[in-house]
Amino acid sequence: MTSVDDQRAGVRPNPWHFVALLGGNFALALGPWFVRLADSGPVSAGFWRLFLPLPVLALLAAHQRRPGLRSMPTPATWLQIVAAGILFGLDLASWHIGIASTRLGNASLFGNSGSLILMVWGLVAARRLPRPIELAAIAAAVSGAAILLGRSMEIDHSTLVGDLFCILAGVFYFGYILLIQGARGQFESWGLLFFSTLASAPVMLGIAIWLGEPVWPHAWWPLIALALCSQVVGQGLIVFALRHFSALIIGVVLLTQPAVSILVGWLVFGETMGALDAAGMVLIAGALLLGRLSESVTR
Repeated sequence: MTSVDDQRAGVRPNPWHFVALLGGNFALALGPWFVRLADSGPVSAGFWRLFLPLPVLALLAAHQRRPGLRSMPTPATWLQIVAAGILFGLDLASWHIGIASTRLGNASLFGNSGSLILMVWGLVAARRLPRPIELAAIAAAVSGAAILLGRSMEIDHSTLVGDLFCILAGVFYFGYILLIQGARGQFESWGLLFFSTLASAPVMLGIAIWLGEPVWPHAWWPLIALALCSQVVGQGLIVFALRHFSALIIGVVLLTQPAVSILVGWLVFGETMGALDAAGMVLIAGALLLGRLSESVTR
């Protein structure tokens, strides 16, 4: 996996890079709100999130492409991209089902669990014992998840199921990241995003039809807003800013996503949070931050 610190070597960030990083995370945090507002079904909303921006992503990929910089992708690389796209489609489908059934703060936190799974996988692949900071991240994640899952069980069985779907989304995202990393050497960032999105969209559509969801919406604005916020503005700003910052800074800014989701859930949907809920969220947020910090310590 390419280090963020290696990528940003010799690149000095300015305030606009930080604004872009913060703005990208803020835009992504609004995604669950638009999923809730869409009248097409949660998985169908995910399909439109991927399908609608494809022309924009294609233009950005064509503009970024530099002839002669990359060799022609091998058949194995194309298979990696297709497999990654399928896993991303499964990730997004699971997450959107979870968003419809649990609190927005829980959905945002559990949806980001893939980064913690990647940390554990890195330990297994390296065949070494975890360092104290990694043990602390794992312990905080398990404790926080146990608290939030227990609270969801007390509130409603459906919210527990929603939490589990969001955790499953994190597992699928872990597989997506592993596959997409192997294809990075032969694609520019926008090209990789375009082709993986192209492979993901049919998966989302197939799942939506299988679930019997309405695919064609009556109101288009939540889906257009979802596509622009999550897939174009959110991903675009993060792609622009990511290479300029360390893993720790990225981890800190990442925590704005659940904070914004919690605020939206409270203001728009009347979702309340008790002391135990807050404790569980703080533990998982701390685990995400410690996981990012451990990346910068080990590199």
